Order: sequence, then structure tokens, then C-alpha cells
Amino acid sequence: MKINRLDDLQVFVAAAEAGSFTDVARHLHLTPAAVSAVVKRLEQALGTRLFERSTRHVRLSEAGERLLAPARQALQALAQCEGALQDANDPAGRLAGPLRMALPSDLGRHQLLGWLAEFLADDEAVSLELRVSDRLSHLLEQPVDLAVRYGEPDDSGFIALPLAPRNARVLVASPAYLARHGAPQTPAELRRHNCLRFVLGEALYSRWRLEGAAAAQTVEVRGRHQADDGAVVRQWAVQGLGIAYKSALDVADDLAAGRLVRLLPGWSEPAPLNLVVVSRQQLTPGLRRLAAFLARRCQALLAPLPECRQTPEDGG
Repeated sequence: MKINRLDDLQVFVAAAEAGSFTDVARHLHLTPAAVSAVVKRLEQALGTRLFERSTRHVRLSEAGERLLAPARQALQALAQCEGALQDANDPAGRLAGPLRMALPSDLGRHQLLGWLAEFLADDEAVSLELRVSDRLSHLLEQPVDLAVRYGEPDDSGFIALPLAPRNARVLVASPAYLARHGAPQTPAELRRHNCLRFVLGEALYSRWRLEGAAAAQTVEVRGRHQADDGAVVRQWAVQGLGIAYKSALDVADDLAAGRLVRLLPGWSEPAPLNLVVVSRQQLTPGLRRLAAFLARRCQALLAPLPECRQTPEDGG
């Protein structure tokens, strides 16, 4: 038994994590038939069946389960070797080739587009491809290599580089709205206000969880406005239409300019921001340099909010 091609191991690991030959084929720019052929070649080389197949799904066999951990380790070791050589050959850590990214709507349009333009100003070898949306599709189902996302990765096999580990979701409203309706003094008082609600996927985010110094409360809020785009919710808040519960990164500029006012400052919800990649093979010096650059920009934006400031142990 002998594995002759490391590319076959990469396809095997990706298929094991996705549970679908079709999704892996889309991500690796192959056909499903090509993925199936790679798996068959690997099974023939090892003399055992690695997947149990059905008409819609595939799952690892007992032998496949045993192979998965060492296969990941082998690919990680290869990536470390390549990274060490690349770091020696290119100390500046420049990026090259296509950079395919998924960005959240509000932060993407409002901040990340400008930051990426600044970072890539001298990297003419990079072609940037963006997917700007709040829909949290699985990375293997999108034609992207990395994504900027709030929260922890939805797949334990993904790698998350922290950009703003102490970012939080905060309550905000415009001075005009507060002049007409007053400000809530407790989380429970949110129920009598017009709350600007966010739709994520098919779910309406109307249960707002707020964490205080001593306890947490969940409030079922109501309102006449809802949208599946975070930028729309922020704009409604600036226009004075209601109260929004937004990432501090999204509203930092509006708070600094006085377009929005922070409400119930002792209450918020953690909303860490990460740069997520599919595999360790993508952790090149250039990508790490990009993550460090974005982390610095996030920290500068959050500096006026004490609870969101980065501490030395957060890194970045």
C-alpha cells in the first residue's frame, strides 16, 4: 500500500470535511467525476474503502476515519515546509494570484473595501474577487478561499485568524429617534420601542441577548422594519427609524460622528471577528500579513469603546 500523490490526500480530506463530492469539486474547480476518480485511486492504492456512498451523501468508512487525522497532519506538515520556504524567499510576505474573499455586507462595504484597497495598493500580482453578503453559506459551497466572519467557524476543520476578538454587538439609535421616543433605561424597555430587526438566512433575529456585568437577559423585540442586509439596518438607525443591535465595528464611525448614540452601555453581546480559511495550506506569510493589517485597522476603529479594546494576549 502506497500513496503516490499528496493532491489525492488533499481531495480526501476536503471530501471528508464536506461530506459531498459535488461541493468539493466546486471548491477545487474539478468535476464530481474527477473527485470520485481521485478517491477511487486512493482507495486502490491503500487497498480499502474510504467512503460509504449513497445517492446524495458520502460518509467516511471505518478505514477513512483512521486515515483522516494522519492525512491532515501530513498536509499541515507540507504547508509548514512550503510556508518556511516562501517566507525565506519572500520576507515581505506578498500575496499573488486570485484572492477570493467573502465579506459581511455592512462592514464589507463600509470599512473592508477601503482597507483591502490600501493593503493591495502595491500588490499588482493579486486579482481580488469578492462575495459581499450576510448569508453564511458553508465555505466549501462558495467559490472563495477565505471569509471575514463574525463568530466562530461553523466547521472545526477551518482555521480562524482573530481580527477583533473583543468586538461586541451594541444598542444604538439616532439623536432624532431618542428626541421623539426617549431612551430605554433597562433591557426590558426595548419591548416598547421600534426595533430594527435583522434576517439571517431564513431566520428573523428578534430575540436579542444582552450580557451585563452580573447577568444576561434575552428580550423578544418588535418593530416595523426588518431586512436581510446589515447595511440597511444601520442606515435605518441613522435615519431615525428605530433602535438597532449592531456590531460595534459597523457603527463605530456613526458613534464618533454623533449620527448614532450608544444605549444601555453596560449591556452588549460578544461578536468576535475572524478571518476564516478552509485549510492550513492557505496560511501563507502574505495571508498572515493581511490578517495582521486588518486586525490593526479593527483595533483603531474600536479604540473609543473600552470593552472592545484589544489586550496584549489577544495578539494581532
